[in-house]
Amino acid sequence: MILVVGSTGFLGSAVTRRLLGMGKQVRILVRSSSKYQELVDAGAHAVVGDLKNPDSLVAACKGVNAVVTTANSALRGGEDTVASVDLLGNRFLIDAAKQAGVLHFSFVTGLGTDVNSPVPLLAAKAKTEAHLRSSGLEYTVLACNMFMDVWAGMAVGLPAAQGKPVTLVGEGTRKHSLVALDDVAAFTAKSVDHPAGRNQYVAIGGPEALSWHDVIAAYERVLGRTLKVEWIAPGQAVPGLPGPMSQLLAGMETYESPVDMTETAKTWGIALTSIETFIRNSAAVK
Repeated sequence: MILVVGSTGFLGSAVTRRLLGMGKQVRILVRSSSKYQELVDAGAHAVVGDLKNPDSLVAACKGVNAVVTTANSALRGGEDTVASVDLLGNRFLIDAAKQAGVLHFSFVTGLGTDVNSPVPLLAAKAKTEAHLRSSGLEYTVLACNMFMDVWAGMAVGLPAAQGKPVTLVGEGTRKHSLVALDDVAAFTAKSVDHPAGRNQYVAIGGPEALSWHDVIAAYERVLGRTLKVEWIAPGQAVPGLPGPMSQLLAGMETYESPVDMTETAKTWGIALTSIETFIRNSAAVK
Protein backbone atom coordinates (compact mmCIF):
# COMPACT_ATOMS: atom_id res chain seq x y z
CA MET A 1 0.00 0.00 0.00
CA ILE A 2 1.24 3.47 -0.95
CA LEU A 3 0.02 6.60 0.83
CA VAL A 4 -0.17 9.74 -1.33
CA VAL A 5 -0.34 13.06 0.50
CA GLY A 6 -1.39 16.03 -1.62
CA SER A 7 -3.43 13.73 -3.85
CA THR A 8 -6.09 16.31 -4.72
CA GLY A 9 -3.54 18.78 -6.11
CA PHE A 10 -2.48 18.94 -9.75
CA LEU A 11 0.70 16.91 -9.27
CA GLY A 12 -0.62 14.66 -6.52
CA SER A 13 -3.64 13.57 -8.54
CA ALA A 14 -1.41 12.79 -11.53
CA VAL A 15 0.89 10.73 -9.30
CA THR A 16 -2.09 8.88 -7.82
CA ARG A 17 -3.44 7.96 -11.24
CA ARG A 18 -0.02 6.79 -12.41
CA LEU A 19 0.42 4.57 -9.36
CA LEU A 20 -3.04 3.08 -9.90
CA GLY A 21 -2.15 2.52 -13.55
CA MET A 22 0.94 0.64 -12.40
CA GLY A 23 -1.30 -1.73 -10.45
CA LYS A 24 -0.35 -0.32 -7.03
CA GLN A 25 -2.70 -0.19 -4.08
CA VAL A 26 -3.06 3.49 -3.22
CA ARG A 27 -4.35 5.22 -0.11
CA ILE A 28 -4.92 8.97 -0.33
CA LEU A 29 -4.91 11.41 2.56
CA VAL A 30 -7.82 13.81 2.08
CA ARG A 31 -9.81 16.38 3.97
CA SER A 32 -13.54 15.86 4.32
CA SER A 33 -14.09 18.99 2.23
CA SER A 34 -11.74 17.93 -0.58
CA LYS A 35 -12.92 16.82 -4.01
CA TYR A 36 -11.50 13.30 -4.19
CA GLN A 37 -14.35 11.09 -5.41
CA GLU A 38 -12.88 10.73 -8.91
CA LEU A 39 -9.70 9.25 -7.42
CA VAL A 40 -11.77 6.84 -5.32
CA ASP A 41 -13.71 5.87 -8.44
CA ALA A 42 -10.35 5.20 -10.13
CA GLY A 43 -9.41 2.77 -7.35
CA ALA A 44 -7.80 4.80 -4.56
CA HIS A 45 -8.75 4.30 -0.90
CA ALA A 46 -9.40 7.58 0.92
CA VAL A 47 -8.57 8.29 4.55
CA VAL A 48 -9.47 11.60 6.17
CA GLY A 49 -6.60 13.47 7.80
CA ASP A 50 -4.52 16.63 7.79
CA LEU A 51 -0.81 17.42 7.85
CA LYS A 52 -1.50 19.71 10.80
CA ASN A 53 -2.98 16.78 12.79
CA PRO A 54 -0.19 14.33 13.79
CA ASP A 55 -2.63 11.71 15.12
CA SER A 56 -4.38 11.50 11.76
CA LEU A 57 -1.03 10.95 10.05
CA VAL A 58 -0.11 8.08 12.38
CA ALA A 59 -3.41 6.40 11.51
CA ALA A 60 -2.98 7.04 7.78
CA CYS A 61 0.52 5.50 7.73
CA LYS A 62 -0.50 2.21 9.36
CA GLY A 63 -0.04 -0.72 6.98
CA VAL A 64 1.69 1.45 4.39
CA ASN A 65 4.88 0.42 2.58
CA ALA A 66 5.67 3.77 0.99
CA VAL A 67 4.66 7.41 1.42
CA VAL A 68 4.66 9.96 -1.38
CA THR A 69 4.02 13.60 -0.59
CA THR A 70 3.50 16.43 -3.05
CA ALA A 71 1.66 18.62 -0.54
CA ASN A 72 2.58 22.25 0.02
CA SER A 73 0.96 25.49 1.14
CA ALA A 74 1.63 27.47 -2.05
CA LEU A 75 -1.97 27.64 -3.32
CA ARG A 76 -3.68 27.48 0.05
CA GLY A 77 -4.38 30.01 2.75
CA GLY A 78 -5.83 30.46 6.20
CA GLU A 79 -4.27 27.99 8.64
CA ASP A 80 -2.29 26.33 5.82
CA THR A 81 0.97 28.25 5.99
CA VAL A 82 4.60 27.54 5.23
CA ALA A 83 5.18 26.97 8.94
CA SER A 84 2.15 24.73 9.56
CA VAL A 85 2.32 22.67 6.36
CA ASP A 86 5.73 22.81 4.69
CA LEU A 87 7.72 22.78 7.91
CA LEU A 88 5.78 21.21 10.79
CA GLY A 89 3.31 19.21 8.69
CA ASN A 90 6.03 17.48 6.71
CA ARG A 91 7.98 16.80 9.89
CA PHE A 92 4.88 15.23 11.45
CA LEU A 93 4.41 13.07 8.34
CA ILE A 94 8.02 11.85 8.31
CA ASP A 95 7.83 11.00 12.02
CA ALA A 96 4.52 9.18 11.54
CA ALA A 97 5.98 7.16 8.66
CA LYS A 98 8.98 6.24 10.79
CA GLN A 99 6.72 5.18 13.66
CA ALA A 100 4.58 3.04 11.34
CA GLY A 101 7.56 1.20 9.86
CA VAL A 102 7.14 2.63 6.35
CA LEU A 103 9.85 1.29 4.04
CA HIS A 104 10.24 4.26 1.66
CA PHE A 105 9.42 7.97 1.70
CA SER A 106 9.32 10.09 -1.47
CA PHE A 107 9.36 13.86 -1.00
CA VAL A 108 8.70 16.23 -3.89
CA THR A 109 10.52 19.52 -3.46
CA GLY A 110 12.00 22.19 -5.71
CA LEU A 111 15.38 23.17 -7.01
CA GLY A 112 17.16 25.88 -5.08
CA THR A 113 16.10 24.96 -1.55
CA ASP A 114 18.41 26.15 1.22
CA VAL A 115 17.94 26.22 4.98
CA ASN A 116 19.29 29.78 4.91
CA SER A 117 17.11 30.93 2.01
CA PRO A 118 15.36 34.28 2.52
CA VAL A 119 12.33 32.66 0.87
CA PRO A 120 10.40 30.90 3.67
CA LEU A 121 9.03 28.13 1.42
CA LEU A 122 12.49 27.20 0.11
CA ALA A 123 13.96 27.24 3.62
CA ALA A 124 11.14 25.05 4.96
CA LYS A 125 11.54 22.51 2.17
CA ALA A 126 15.29 22.35 2.77
CA LYS A 127 14.69 21.68 6.46
CA THR A 128 12.25 18.92 5.55
CA GLU A 129 14.84 17.34 3.26
CA ALA A 130 17.36 17.40 6.11
CA HIS A 131 14.88 15.87 8.57
CA LEU A 132 14.04 13.13 6.08
CA ARG A 133 17.70 12.27 5.48
CA SER A 134 18.33 12.02 9.22
CA SER A 135 15.17 10.01 9.95
CA GLY A 136 16.59 6.62 9.06
CA LEU A 137 13.87 6.09 6.46
CA GLU A 138 14.84 5.03 2.95
CA TYR A 139 14.01 8.08 0.87
CA THR A 140 13.94 9.80 -2.49
CA VAL A 141 14.05 13.59 -2.69
CA LEU A 142 12.67 14.70 -6.06
CA ALA A 143 13.78 18.28 -6.73
CA CYS A 144 11.73 19.68 -9.60
CA ASN A 145 12.41 22.63 -11.80
CA MET A 146 9.53 24.92 -12.75
CA PHE A 147 6.55 23.33 -14.46
CA MET A 148 5.86 24.06 -18.13
CA ASP A 149 2.17 23.77 -17.28
CA VAL A 150 2.34 26.72 -14.89
CA TRP A 151 4.97 29.00 -16.38
CA ALA A 152 4.79 28.44 -20.14
CA GLY A 153 1.11 27.58 -19.97
CA MET A 154 -0.03 30.59 -17.95
CA ALA A 155 2.49 33.22 -19.03
CA VAL A 156 2.41 32.45 -22.76
CA GLY A 157 -0.20 29.82 -23.62
CA LEU A 158 -3.14 31.47 -21.87
CA PRO A 159 -2.85 34.93 -23.45
CA ALA A 160 -2.00 33.31 -26.80
CA ALA A 161 -5.20 31.27 -26.66
CA GLN A 162 -7.17 34.40 -25.75
CA GLY A 163 -5.64 36.44 -28.56
CA LYS A 164 -4.00 38.81 -26.08
CA PRO A 165 -0.42 40.09 -25.99
CA VAL A 166 2.07 38.01 -24.03
CA THR A 167 3.67 40.04 -21.23
CA LEU A 168 7.03 38.96 -19.83
CA VAL A 169 9.51 40.45 -17.39
CA GLY A 170 13.05 41.64 -18.06
CA GLU A 171 14.99 40.58 -21.14
CA GLY A 172 13.96 36.91 -21.26
CA THR A 173 17.48 35.59 -21.83
CA ARG A 174 17.96 33.42 -18.75
CA LYS A 175 17.60 29.69 -19.41
CA HIS A 176 15.61 27.26 -17.27
CA SER A 177 14.89 23.56 -17.79
CA LEU A 178 11.11 23.81 -17.62
CA VAL A 179 9.58 20.37 -17.03
CA ALA A 180 6.14 18.97 -17.80
CA LEU A 181 4.04 18.12 -14.75
CA ASP A 182 3.28 14.67 -16.19
CA ASP A 183 7.00 13.91 -16.36
CA VAL A 184 7.43 14.83 -12.70
CA ALA A 185 4.48 12.57 -11.91
CA ALA A 186 6.19 9.73 -13.77
CA PHE A 187 9.42 10.11 -11.78
CA THR A 188 7.50 10.41 -8.53
CA ALA A 189 5.40 7.31 -9.14
CA LYS A 190 8.48 5.28 -10.04
CA SER A 191 10.44 6.54 -7.04
CA VAL A 192 8.61 4.28 -4.58
CA ASP A 193 10.54 1.23 -5.74
CA HIS A 194 13.08 2.29 -8.38
CA PRO A 195 16.65 1.30 -7.42
CA ALA A 196 18.05 4.60 -8.73
CA GLY A 197 15.92 6.48 -6.21
CA ARG A 198 17.09 4.83 -3.02
CA ASN A 199 18.45 7.43 -0.61
CA GLN A 200 19.00 9.82 -3.51
CA TYR A 201 18.44 13.47 -4.33
CA VAL A 202 17.10 13.50 -7.90
CA ALA A 203 17.08 16.80 -9.80
CA ILE A 204 14.31 16.85 -12.41
CA GLY A 205 14.13 19.21 -15.36
CA GLY A 206 12.94 19.13 -18.93
CA PRO A 207 14.87 17.92 -21.98
CA GLU A 208 16.44 21.33 -22.68
CA ALA A 209 17.12 24.65 -21.03
CA LEU A 210 14.86 27.36 -22.45
CA SER A 211 14.83 31.14 -22.35
CA TRP A 212 11.54 33.00 -22.70
CA HIS A 213 12.60 33.81 -26.25
CA ASP A 214 12.90 30.07 -26.89
CA VAL A 215 9.44 29.46 -25.40
CA ILE A 216 7.89 32.21 -27.54
CA ALA A 217 9.57 30.83 -30.67
CA ALA A 218 8.23 27.34 -29.89
CA TYR A 219 4.68 28.64 -29.52
CA GLU A 220 4.99 30.53 -32.79
CA ARG A 221 6.23 27.40 -34.60
CA VAL A 222 3.39 25.26 -33.29
CA LEU A 223 0.67 27.88 -33.68
CA GLY A 224 1.94 29.02 -37.07
CA ARG A 225 1.64 32.69 -36.23
CA THR A 226 3.60 35.50 -34.63
CA LEU A 227 2.78 36.42 -31.07
CA LYS A 228 2.73 39.98 -29.85
CA VAL A 229 5.10 40.17 -26.88
CA GLU A 230 5.45 43.06 -24.45
CA TRP A 231 8.38 43.29 -22.04
CA ILE A 232 8.04 45.03 -18.69
CA ALA A 233 10.53 45.94 -15.99
CA PRO A 234 10.92 43.83 -12.84
CA GLY A 235 8.52 45.05 -10.19
CA GLN A 236 5.66 45.67 -12.59
CA ALA A 237 2.60 43.42 -12.50
CA VAL A 238 1.97 41.01 -15.37
CA PRO A 239 -1.65 41.35 -16.58
CA GLY A 240 -3.72 38.25 -15.90
CA LEU A 241 -1.26 36.62 -13.49
CA PRO A 242 -1.34 36.48 -9.69
CA GLY A 243 0.99 38.94 -7.96
CA PRO A 244 3.40 36.25 -6.70
CA MET A 245 3.87 34.95 -10.26
CA SER A 246 4.93 38.42 -11.44
CA GLN A 247 7.50 38.50 -8.65
CA LEU A 248 8.76 35.03 -9.52
CA LEU A 249 9.00 35.89 -13.21
CA ALA A 250 11.24 38.77 -12.18
CA GLY A 251 13.24 36.40 -10.00
CA MET A 252 13.75 34.02 -12.92
CA GLU A 253 15.69 36.79 -14.64
CA THR A 254 18.33 36.77 -11.89
CA TYR A 255 19.63 33.22 -12.35
CA GLU A 256 19.62 30.18 -14.64
CA SER A 257 18.61 26.59 -13.83
CA PRO A 258 19.73 24.19 -16.57
CA VAL A 259 19.49 20.51 -15.64
CA ASP A 260 21.25 17.88 -17.76
CA MET A 261 18.67 15.09 -17.80
CA THR A 262 20.37 12.79 -20.32
CA GLU A 263 21.51 10.08 -17.90
CA THR A 264 18.68 10.52 -15.41
CA ALA A 265 15.95 10.12 -18.03
CA LYS A 266 17.72 7.06 -19.45
CA THR A 267 18.20 5.45 -16.05
CA TRP A 268 14.59 5.98 -15.04
CA GLY A 269 13.20 5.05 -18.46
CA ILE A 270 11.23 8.27 -18.89
CA ALA A 271 10.89 10.09 -22.21
CA LEU A 272 10.82 13.78 -21.36
CA THR A 273 8.23 16.08 -22.91
CA SER A 274 9.60 18.76 -25.23
CA ILE A 275 8.18 22.26 -25.18
CA GLU A 276 6.72 21.70 -28.67
CA THR A 277 4.92 18.52 -27.57
CA PHE A 278 3.61 20.26 -24.48
CA ILE A 279 2.25 23.14 -26.59
CA ARG A 280 0.58 20.80 -29.08
CA ASN A 281 -1.21 19.08 -26.20
CA SER A 282 -2.19 22.32 -24.49
CA ALA A 283 -5.24 24.53 -24.60
CA ALA A 284 -3.40 27.09 -26.70
CA VAL A 285 -3.92 24.99 -29.83
CA LYS A 286 -7.33 23.50 -29.04
